[in-house]
Formats: sequence, C-alpha cells, structure tokens
Amino acid sequence: MKDEYTPPKVWKWEAENGGEWAKLNRPIAGATHDKELPVGKHPLQLYSLATPNGVKVTVMLEELLAAGHTGAEYDAWLIRIGEGHQFGSGFVEINPNSKIPAMYDTDTQTRVFESASILFYLAEKFGNAFLPTDLKTRTETMNWLFWLQGSAPYLGGGFGHFYAYAPYKMEYPIDRFTMEAKRQLDVLDRHLAENEYLAGDTYTIADMATCPWYGRTVAGESYDAGEFLDVGIYKNVFRWYELVSNRPAYKRGAMVNKTFGPLEGQLHERHDAGDFDTQTQDKLQGET
Repeated sequence: MKDEYTPPKVWKWEAENGGEWAKLNRPIAGATHDKELPVGKHPLQLYSLATPNGVKVTVMLEELLAAGHTGAEYDAWLIRIGEGHQFGSGFVEINPNSKIPAMYDTDTQTRVFESASILFYLAEKFGNAFLPTDLKTRTETMNWLFWLQGSAPYLGGGFGHFYAYAPYKMEYPIDRFTMEAKRQLDVLDRHLAENEYLAGDTYTIADMATCPWYGRTVAGESYDAGEFLDVGIYKNVFRWYELVSNRPAYKRGAMVNKTFGPLEGQLHERHDAGDFDTQTQDKLQGET
C-alpha cells in the first residue's frame, strides 16, 4: 500500500497518472495535431467508437432507419481513442471536449456533441422519433436520460477505472464506487420491476442511452466484474436488457465502430446498410 498522499498547495501536471489510459490524459484541451476528418456521402457524419457512449448513437440511427426514416442514413467513421484520434484538429472542431461520439449534420451545418445531445437532436430532427410528445411520458423519458448522463460516470470513470484500469488496486475508491454502482443498479431494478421500459410501456431514447451502460453490466460484459458486482440479483434490469438488446436495430448499432470481440460482430466503419453483410472484419480479413 502506498503512503498517504498529502496534496500540494497548487497541483502541477508533472507525470502521467498511471493506468491504461494514462498517455491520453492531460489537464488541457485543444488539438494535439492537424488532422481533417473524412466526409462521406450521407448528411449525417458520425465520428465514434463502440464504447457505451458510442453505441447509444449508432443504435438510435439504426432504429430510425428501421422505422422508415430514410434521411437517417449515415457514415460512421472510426475514431481510435487509444491512438489519440479525438485530439485531431478536425475532431476538436466538432467536439472541443475531445470525446466520442461527435456528429456533423451537413444538411443543417450543425455540429452535435455529447451523446445525449445527439440522441435528442436526432429525435427532434425526425419528428420526435422515440421521444414521446405527451408531456408526462416525454418528461419521464428525459428524467431517465439525464439520470443516465449523471450516473454513468460513476460506473465508468469511477468503478470501472479503479476496478479495472487503475495501475494498482485501491480499497477505498473501489469500495466507494462499487457501493454507488450497486445503488444505481438497485434504482433501475426497482423501477423496472413496475415498468417494461424506462419511460413506462414505450421504448425511447432513454433506453437506448442506458442499455449500453447498465444493461451490459448486468450481463457481465463490463470490466470483467459480473461476479464481483453480483449482477444476478438485478433480475428486472436483466429482463429489460434482453428486451432492448435483442431488437434487430440494437444488434446492428452495437456492431458499428466496434474493434473488439468476435470478428463477425465488428463493423469498423459503416457507410451503407449493406456493409453489415460485406464489411465485417471476419469477411475483410478473410479476403487478405
């Protein structure tokens, strides 16, 4: 165990802080290099990676297409955050916060960053798709969407970091964030005991946003921590996860910009609906 830390009067960035993402962490914003972003043929240009935050948006786009919104065709470009692509000048121009996902709508010449903002933008652009118009259900949808945006950092940056990515195990932060992650799962489990979806009986952008985070967690797919978190006790969350994640559009969206797992489930870039049949990594690597 390391000696107790005494903070200096003024913190200075003098060394990497350790952990899997240490080389990418810095206390300043802005671009580190000049790099223009590619632009495809569709109005919606998405720059992302299939992290939980990235999956939210590709699921929404695939759901829109499945619902008949042909204007939601999109180009999905791979941003390899482990290689620092998010610090290129073109990406920073779209998202000054240098986080995926980021989107540019060439129809309206609008940049959209932050995953929840993208979901809301797309819902409004396509006639309140997956966003109810009656005040009560719409508000409940937004309640859970904002709940997710406020809660997920405790699961990912808190629990996930200290349990899976920190350079060494530390009891206090692991205990602290495990307690919060399990409290959040209990919040969801109690709510979903009485509701089919987060906003009641209606599938909405709140489900799309939350399932990649908390659904994957109860399925034991996050941080190799299923047993540690005793995820089997959250039966209502798991029921909801299976309901949402087995939607065909969700399955397609979860493949886009994915660079890990079985090769047949990885579609690094998506520029056409036919890419799911011809451009997955098992097929591309089989050609070489």
